[in-house]
Amino acid sequence: MGEQLSPDAKFSLITRNLQEVLGEEKLKQILQERELKVYWGTATTGKPHVAYFVPMSKIADFLKAGCEVTILFADLHAYLDNMKAPWELLELRVQYYEQVIKAMLESIGVPLDKLKFVKGTDYQLSREYTLDVYRLSSMVTEHDAKKAGAEVVKQVEHPLLSGLLYPGLQALDEEYLKVDAQFGGVDQRKIFTLAEKYLPSLGYTKRIHMMNPMVPGLTGAKMSSSEEESKIDLLDKKEDVKKKLKKAFCEPGNIQNNGVLSFVKHVLFPLCSEFVIKRDPKWGGDKVYTAFEEVEKDFAEEQIHPGDLKASVEVALNKLLDPIRKKFETPELRKLTSRAYPEASKNKFAAKGNPKNAAEEDDVVPSRLDLRVGKIVSVEKHPDADSLYLEKIDIGEEQPRTVVSGLVAYVSQEELQDRLVILLCNLKPQKMRGIESQAMLLCASIEGDPRRVEPLDPPEGSAPGDRVFVEGFETGKPDDELKPKKKVFEKLQVDLKISDECIAQWKEKDLLTKLGKITCKTLKGGNIS
Repeated sequence: MGEQLSPDAKFSLITRNLQEVLGEEKLKQILQERELKVYWGTATTGKPHVAYFVPMSKIADFLKAGCEVTILFADLHAYLDNMKAPWELLELRVQYYEQVIKAMLESIGVPLDKLKFVKGTDYQLSREYTLDVYRLSSMVTEHDAKKAGAEVVKQVEHPLLSGLLYPGLQALDEEYLKVDAQFGGVDQRKIFTLAEKYLPSLGYTKRIHMMNPMVPGLTGAKMSSSEEESKIDLLDKKEDVKKKLKKAFCEPGNIQNNGVLSFVKHVLFPLCSEFVIKRDPKWGGDKVYTAFEEVEKDFAEEQIHPGDLKASVEVALNKLLDPIRKKFETPELRKLTSRAYPEASKNKFAAKGNPKNAAEEDDVVPSRLDLRVGKIVSVEKHPDADSLYLEKIDIGEEQPRTVVSGLVAYVSQEELQDRLVILLCNLKPQKMRGIESQAMLLCASIEGDPRRVEPLDPPEGSAPGDRVFVEGFETGKPDDELKPKKKVFEKLQVDLKISDECIAQWKEKDLLTKLGKITCKTLKGGNIS
């Protein structure tokens, strides 16, 4: 792809629009001898947004210059960064990132056969890599590790050790991916300098580091996956793109921290070589620009109105997004999207400095439910309520739990006595007609006249205390207690159903124990509560 270019032309193409290059002379020397090997990594956390077109357009430059390019899906980094991606979602997020990044590259005309895609955990869990992590941790001070990650790793009052490991692992990736250079945003600079300082101490070569400027978001600050108003999602509908651009910071004549103008510079011009300002004939009609500097000059002199700039960017941006939207209309990718990013809690504010709480706020996933098999050791009528049973249920703890359930009209005492059932064990205890219920007995139900209800059945051979989990969410740790105001169970319960085979499911994923599937006897298509 870069065969006809001279080394100087390749250098110019590789470095255009970059804010900084550490190791320019080494870059020039390599280009005199052979093609450059470079990698770009992305932690698989929140959904990629339109600012990802900035590194994508740069990757297009690298390929035009003949570079060998590797894209790293840094799943382990996503977990280490204050658990921005829960362990049970890592594989799904990698799949989502791979699909969406490839769709972005295809939308800007980048041939995928020239790229190498690698998942971090494919090599970062190896014996050799792990040993190097230990070797590096014996050299890097806590001060240096914290400083290196200051602009990349989520900063909290009481940081986890995992966040301190993050910069060192990124440094080691350069060696294990066998590249000459790493490419990233200028916010990665301190990680890059840590790599330059410590890799030689392990006997590895110091690499070249190439940095993009940070593109302002729509609010004028850094575009962020975690700040909804600062970003345009790659799958946003056209009306949402219009609405977000309309709100974007774009002050007349102001070319500083202008995310709309920056997008023109770092994405549209490198990809298209020209940009058309669309406007009403009475204001001069459409104007074609072939250099960004002309756009910037006219905007600074208020020859281009912010409304016309936004409208023109909207047209160009939707052309880039249309093929991505179309690709993600397939049932398979829609399902992948919903599984990789389960509906998040609307309340994004976690307890300050507590990363566990932050993870809880962000991800409403079934592994947060403490579901267990229980055995009903006694059952009697509630002394103050004819419709309620009072049960003692063994869930593998020292003492049975007291559970109050409204099953009198549906299930006889004889059917419940000594029966194995499924319990939700981490709800906040609640008094029901004067007696505290310490868990919820889960049942299938179908509304109608009469309403039908059946307790869920664990697989044969189950024992009190056996853990129940959703397929694909085996490894997550349940909350100590589900906070009533967060309504975690209520949000998950919407997707708890009984299949046509009488199997309990969440979003069509089976509820399981180590021995098999959770079922009910007859209520196909029922709800679970």
